[in-house]
Amino acid sequence: MKELVFKILRKALQDLKVKIPDEKLESLIELPPSQDMGDYALPCFSLSPIMKLDAHEIALQVREKIGNIEETDFSSIDVTGPYVNFFLNRKSLARQTVWDIINKKASYGSSGLGKKKKVVFEFSSPNVAKPFGIGHLRSTIIGNSLASIFEFESAKVTRLNYLGDWGTQFGRLLFGFKKFGNEKLLEKDPLKQLYSIYVKTSKKMYDEKAREWFRKMEAGDKSSLLLWKVFRDVSIAKLKKVYKQLGITFDSYEGESDYNKKAKLVLQQLDKKKLLKKSSGALVVDLEKLGLGVALMEKSDGATLYATRDLAAAIARYDKYKFDFMFYEVGQEQKLYFEQLFKILGLMGYQWSKDCFHISHGLYLDSKGKKFSTRKGKTVFLEDILEKTKTLAAKEIKKRTKKISKADLEERSLRVAIAAIFYGDLKNNRRNDVVFDLKRFVSFEGDTGPYLLYSYARASSILRKSKPQMRKFEVPELHDKELSLAKKLSQFPDAVANAYRSLNPAAIANYSSELAQSFNEFYHACPVLGSEEKETFRLALVESFRQVMKNALTLLGITTVEEM
Repeated sequence: MKELVFKILRKALQDLKVKIPDEKLESLIELPPSQDMGDYALPCFSLSPIMKLDAHEIALQVREKIGNIEETDFSSIDVTGPYVNFFLNRKSLARQTVWDIINKKASYGSSGLGKKKKVVFEFSSPNVAKPFGIGHLRSTIIGNSLASIFEFESAKVTRLNYLGDWGTQFGRLLFGFKKFGNEKLLEKDPLKQLYSIYVKTSKKMYDEKAREWFRKMEAGDKSSLLLWKVFRDVSIAKLKKVYKQLGITFDSYEGESDYNKKAKLVLQQLDKKKLLKKSSGALVVDLEKLGLGVALMEKSDGATLYATRDLAAAIARYDKYKFDFMFYEVGQEQKLYFEQLFKILGLMGYQWSKDCFHISHGLYLDSKGKKFSTRKGKTVFLEDILEKTKTLAAKEIKKRTKKISKADLEERSLRVAIAAIFYGDLKNNRRNDVVFDLKRFVSFEGDTGPYLLYSYARASSILRKSKPQMRKFEVPELHDKELSLAKKLSQFPDAVANAYRSLNPAAIANYSSELAQSFNEFYHACPVLGSEEKETFRLALVESFRQVMKNALTLLGITTVEEM
């Protein structure tokens, strides 16, 4: 219904000769804090600088240009001070919303904002030869959700996982494996064996050996590269199992190693553009005058760096995908790095650098509000987190289910665990730090992922107990809770559009929580089965809730369950 309000306001402003971008106008339309103030409102303060008039006078002029209204759509459109308030026809709102949801099903909520856009998302990007740690989990969860949102809004999305598979740390591993390695342990649990070696060789006394072995790799030493490839292959195989468990897919797995040779070509381009300078034997790009410091491009020993390979990767991706936007979902501590990266691409003459963006996120904090330790082998691993969360979820499920097979319990507890972790993250603004509290995340009550799944399962249970319904339904006199639920359902497209524009899945996560609350208030106040003439409409309302909740959770990377 917001779209209808938008069209009415756009025409009225055009009649007033007021030029305002569609996106700006749409962002001005707001939801009043109470139903007494209308269903939608236009605050006219922002139009005062354009029209050079008092906001109240603007509101009166806009209302005059709107003219007569269709009673089937609105009960009234009023002016209160600087606001133009739209009161929707309650029955019409409920009927149209439910009808749209039941017919559009999985596509309900999409406005096609990304149509004809080619978008590349790089996210997750863990280091190979290490177990998947909590440090890369936020990027995985947020990046996956944003990619899904853009796909839902009709963009053509490419999901990239850019693996850290090159650099001095691999020289450290090669040396360490020769010194401490065990082939049987490598076969049994490759990532834990390699991580153990990495921790042992992280002492300063081994730094020169690490650099020496990495130089062998860069020089093309066959025995070194063969062992490196074994480390890489076993790591990717393990990572793919983790992603499959999480329900996350990628269109392409890339690695820094794919751009090692191309990095040398980048250095040549930078030199040709007179962007390179020597500093203590190393090659740098000086961005001091732009307030971005100095970016290191090549070490004094001739070894390439992450930044050089990232430049090569960006250039290759544009050549391959011709993207409209490329997003890097990486922690906010890399803010300066990406500012340098995009600026250097621009200085190299690549105009598309303005279409590259860093989507930053805050840290995970432990229960004491401190950063998780990653030193001395104390990294928190995803496998351990999942197992712990599944155990907590299984306990809660057993409390609520008399009979459940071992296989069903395993599958259901995994879905609940993932919902708990994903929602526990995504309900927060991505830029904020998040206290990683599994017990709070896995609660079946309050603002949690399991609570959303429970609400969906409750709706599924109602529909299973009902008789098959005809699509035709009559809208009776609406109970306040029926109206509230219908209004909340109608707002799902706005929540999706907000998440798309702000690059923040929290808009959908918080909407989902409000929707679940509205549904449960409706459920307790309005009997559905056996409610005589109201049953058909109420069942349609339940079906609509179930569909919208499923759509919303899917965009968060959460799979629904039919029973809890």
